[in-house]
Amino acid sequence: MSTRSAFLAAGVAIAAAIFLLRPASDLSRDLGEAVADMILVNATIYTADPAMPFAEAMAELKGRHTMELNLSGNVVLPGFIDSHVHFIDGGLQVWLSRMDGHMGIANSLAMRMAGIDKNTNNPVGGTIMRTTEGEPTGLLVDAAMKLVFDVIPEVSIHERRDALLRASRHALMRGVTTVVDVGSYFPGKSEKQVWQDFTDIYEWAHSVETMIMRVCLFFPMPTWSRVYDLIHEKGRMLSQWIHLGGVKAFLDGSLGSSSALFYEHYKDDPRSYGLQLVDMDYLLNTTLELDKSGLQIAIHAIGDKANDMLLDMYEKVVDLNGMKDHRFRIEHAQHLAPGAAKRFGKHGIIASVQPDHILDDANSAGKKIGIERAERSSYSFRSLLDGGAHLAFGSDWPVSDINPLQAIRTAVSRKPVGWEVPWIPAERLSLDDSLKAHTISAAYACFLDHVLGSLSEGKYADFVILPCTSWDEFASDIPDHVLATYVNGKAGLSMIPLGDRLTVL
Repeated sequence: MSTRSAFLAAGVAIAAAIFLLRPASDLSRDLGEAVADMILVNATIYTADPAMPFAEAMAELKGRHTMELNLSGNVVLPGFIDSHVHFIDGGLQVWLSRMDGHMGIANSLAMRMAGIDKNTNNPVGGTIMRTTEGEPTGLLVDAAMKLVFDVIPEVSIHERRDALLRASRHALMRGVTTVVDVGSYFPGKSEKQVWQDFTDIYEWAHSVETMIMRVCLFFPMPTWSRVYDLIHEKGRMLSQWIHLGGVKAFLDGSLGSSSALFYEHYKDDPRSYGLQLVDMDYLLNTTLELDKSGLQIAIHAIGDKANDMLLDMYEKVVDLNGMKDHRFRIEHAQHLAPGAAKRFGKHGIIASVQPDHILDDANSAGKKIGIERAERSSYSFRSLLDGGAHLAFGSDWPVSDINPLQAIRTAVSRKPVGWEVPWIPAERLSLDDSLKAHTISAAYACFLDHVLGSLSEGKYADFVILPCTSWDEFASDIPDHVLATYVNGKAGLSMIPLGDRLTVL
């Protein structure tokens, strides 16, 4: 694919004057009296903007002097947006026995501290796994984990502040410039930690000017009135770094812990169909109020029955509240019943999906629900797009590593390590579709497409530089790392020898 011979101005600072550069040899003449802080030239720039999909140069206009970066053909992409992370937990590097947050293991001491024994009843929305004699094994599913969470010492504020910086640096190394943080909130866990992280970590980091990447925050649904009051008081954009997204809830659990909700029973446990973690009347009534209040709603659903239940509920909300720009989200949308993909498109529902979960589930899903069911229903990315859904890619870090280039490679190939053929090849995506799902579509999925997601006039100058020196090289062999990540036109990470390429004009 050849690039179009054109120049692109990518927006940056809030009050900056941005110009679309015309093809010309004299950049200073085209800019007129404006001064470019940085000009990238001789690049292969993928903009994610349908008005100009490719460009060869771009300028950031805000400074008093100009630096030119000659990229010798290197590919430039918009900064990646990870649509689903538990960001501070990732920085803490805390891992449960199952890293999806839906199953944990407690040793005998922890169970004694929590008072768990053969007489302890399963809590609502959770399961204590037991031996045939009824003794707890230590495996706790979903809400049952709360029994142990309550006796685990809390991580200090200082440790969590350090975790934010570690998480940010790790994300920038992978080319991620914005994350949607759904918080340290799982079934059975208190909502308190999410709000403490907001006030003690994010607001603190902003006040001392240590934020180095952008975050969009979602809060537990039971605290929605507090979110509404905060947005009413301060607006959605607290700054260019912190955006208040909306609220999140859980309908079911996960495939690995056999708590995702299906129509049919699990192959390895004929008694189990999964878990429904919330009452649907409560969920409908709360979503109606949230939608009327203008809050965005994101709800976790993995099993095919859970996804259908959510689609039914969202349709009721539209019928009762009317058509508007809802941008309802379903987090994971992992297993879909026949016809469900088209239902996403009917109301423009966002499927917030994690391609790298394929790398595990391609080998395990057949064991959990049977090969035929797994291949019929799993990770239906192509069907979702064809049905009109909006795809937003994420990692679910720390469940999977935060690695957009690998996720894009997975979505395009659907080949786990060691596989010679794709898993469900009909659901593969093109490179362009996959890039958009990690950039402009991901920005749309959190109402940030007016400032993020593409290299377009008026938007922030968040971009990554790849080691590939042509589009054909990139398309044929997606690299496993980035050379540099820029946030707001400043290098958050760079392995480019700038002394060799940077020139003050």
